Amino acid sequence: MSRPSVFITGAAAGIGRTAALHFARQGWFVGAYDVDEAGLSSLKAELGDGMTGRLDVCNYDAWTHSLEAFFTAAGGRLDVLVNNAGILSSGPFENTPIARHHLMVDVNLKGMMNGCHAALPWLQKTSDSRVINLASASAIYGQPSLATYSATKFAVRGLTEALDLEWQHFGIRVMSVWPLFVQTAMVSDMDAKSIKALGVQLTPQHVAAVILQVALYQGRPKVHWPVGLQGKLFQQSSKYSPEWLNRMVNAYIAGKH
Repeated sequence: MSRPSVFITGAAAGIGRTAALHFARQGWFVGAYDVDEAGLSSLKAELGDGMTGRLDVCNYDAWTHSLEAFFTAAGGRLDVLVNNAGILSSGPFENTPIARHHLMVDVNLKGMMNGCHAALPWLQKTSDSRVINLASASAIYGQPSLATYSATKFAVRGLTEALDLEWQHFGIRVMSVWPLFVQTAMVSDMDAKSIKALGVQLTPQHVAAVILQVALYQGRPKVHWPVGLQGKLFQQSSKYSPEWLNRMVNAYIAGKH
């Protein structure tokens, strides 16, 4: 198969679903994976000749089986892995059950680690392959009412930076996409004052467009890709502002001033 292929997790809804359809319209062979089988079933009808499959990203063995089947169906190619699967709980840290905190770490961080580790042999077999991890603007500064979610995205940021350097000798790029709040079910009942202060300016289409841009990028090394004007401003300002100012701005946004 001469056309490129992309393997996307968390693809039954929201950003993942939109990205899957975006890649399919551009002629890519798409593998869409999720635990939401009903969502995958409706997506399959729109994907054309792409493939869908149930995948719990916390299950490493499931990763290896899904990737092997996809690699074969894609004609021996894995051009891009998009680690999009993620969950969010908001509100005061102490009000969220500890099991839910642990699950966010399992899905958002360990799930991504599983994907990177399991996919490496297949990525190595494909020229100019890459990994795109969904991070968040909450990886710029720890977010009140989103503490554990924010912590997982800091970890995504760190692992992305490290693997991008480690895997240079394989010819594999590792990059991350950083949206702020996106109009998906994930933020519909969010209990955080920051979402009220900043609003929800991004759609899944905005994020999917950047994911495709990253998948095609051929320029000098660029690891992190903010989405939207707000995200770009926050990322740039955090680089040059003193720590006390970053803390004060984030406290103000979160209503902690």
